[in-house]
Amino acid sequence: MKKDILSLLDLEVADFTHLFQRALQLKKRFNQGISDRPLIGKSLGLIFDKKSTRTRVAFETAMIQLGGTPIYMSTQDTQISRNEPAEDTARVLSRYIDALAMRTFDHALVEKFAKASTIPVINALTDSFHPCQILSDLMTVVEVKGGYRNRKIVWVGDGNNVANSWVNAAAVLDLELVVATPDGYGIASCVKEASLARGGKSILFTNDPVEAVKDADVVYTDVWASMGQEQEQIKRESAFEGFQVNRDLLSKAKPDVMVMHCLPAHRGEEISEDVLEAPGAVFWDQAENKRHMHKAILETLILKTNG
Repeated sequence: MKKDILSLLDLEVADFTHLFQRALQLKKRFNQGISDRPLIGKSLGLIFDKKSTRTRVAFETAMIQLGGTPIYMSTQDTQISRNEPAEDTARVLSRYIDALAMRTFDHALVEKFAKASTIPVINALTDSFHPCQILSDLMTVVEVKGGYRNRKIVWVGDGNNVANSWVNAAAVLDLELVVATPDGYGIASCVKEASLARGGKSILFTNDPVEAVKDADVVYTDVWASMGQEQEQIKRESAFEGFQVNRDLLSKAKPDVMVMHCLPAHRGEEISEDVLEAPGAVFWDQAENKRHMHKAILETLILKTNG
């Protein structure tokens, strides 16, 4: 039976636990020089509308290292660009490949593909959600902090797709999450409502970043203007004044606070240069973990479908 990951609300606690454990195990074995190749003969399609460095390379190398073959397709290289219905493309690709990862703008497009496909469909980012990013980020929290229980996680910045996925994860896992956004740039009400329907009793929404980071174990930020919002850059710089993650703001958090950023970072904007370049910073481990988490996701979804 196939399973998709379109948002983190598609997962149960047991799914999170399995993926964290398997990703950490695969990372350990990789670092020991042990090659795990359970996906020999399998293929992963990658349909990307949006530019990507980490997500694309992480998915491609994950599939290669598991013994499979990634096939990258820009939407402009497919018949989708000539108005072929998404459902038709999905049905055909289901006959060719074993899983599909999509990185696009409209979340509804990924939903259409998932509904028509007989293979697992993975959301590699939409304007609404970025579930695989948060899976690898939570893996990093488990790796560095020993777990996410009794850890205060604080989002500082725009209520974007990454923030939405943090809210989803907090609802399923009952995380202690504080989301600090400027007025007018918060989490959409539909995301809040869907998440709160799953749980989320410990999620707090605020417009005060200073109060939010008080005694935080983890502080997370992202760019203020996401892909497709570049024309709002100047307006957002003004609206997000006081939301930069810098030494002054972090002084309110715990002394061993872990700072996270999904990258790419706009240095001197949402995060200060000295924080990004601080000794012991986890940003690069966080980015590396995408590959190992993607391995766990691909192995689990593809073998589950074929099992």
